[in-house]
Amino acid sequence: MSEDAMYAPKYVRIIETLRRRIEDGTYPVGSQIPSETALGREFGAARPTVVRALNEMQLLGELQREHGRGTFVKARPSSRASDSNRPGLAVLDRQETGASVRVLETGRRPAPNQVALLLGLAEAAPVHLRRYVGLYDSIASELVSLWAPLDVARSAGLDQEGPLTVPVRELLAAAGKERLTRVHERLRARRATEEERAALELGEGEPVLAVLGSVEDSAGRTVLVVEVALPGSLHVLEDSYNL
Repeated sequence: MSEDAMYAPKYVRIIETLRRRIEDGTYPVGSQIPSETALGREFGAARPTVVRALNEMQLLGELQREHGRGTFVKARPSSRASDSNRPGLAVLDRQETGASVRVLETGRRPAPNQVALLLGLAEAAPVHLRRYVGLYDSIASELVSLWAPLDVARSAGLDQEGPLTVPVRELLAAAGKERLTRVHERLRARRATEEERAALELGEGEPVLAVLGSVEDSAGRTVLVVEVALPGSLHVLEDSYNL
């Protein structure tokens, strides 16, 4: 696993391993990869974690999942594929569907202190919040919150009610005058909040892996703050390195 992917959730490890095997010819284009059950046994992962990894790769055009037949290699990983190794950035490239997300709320909200600081706004300044539960194999696998300045949300179309059929990164790029240039992302483990427990149907005291990311444009403005809460029972932090 690369240094900048240290302590990544387990679904990222599955993605990276499958990509290495595609690159080295273990799984050539057109070949079938192991079943979800086999991958779960190999990586010690719950089925929703395996499904999430395969879905991410399918959205990027690397895999083709065929009902009743299995999962096949469609193409070699692209140079942009490494972006999905970062949990916060991965949500920016996701095309939402009614089956993959359950939108909880969208609208004008006062910015929490941490979000306001990242956006360069006063505490409790009005911002646009878009919050949804990510579903994998019909199981709540993540709680995503997207916080944007009101003008950014309006121009990019982040304020629509249903699933976004165009990925957030593309909406931001098309609406802004400046290029998106950098994402700062932090990952830590903590106890789930009451809101996270309810949305993700977590047990008492169950931890989450919390991702906080901020997206900057070429003018140095933070145009979006991304929060992702991953259930600790489904996503394990892992790393490997040479002694």
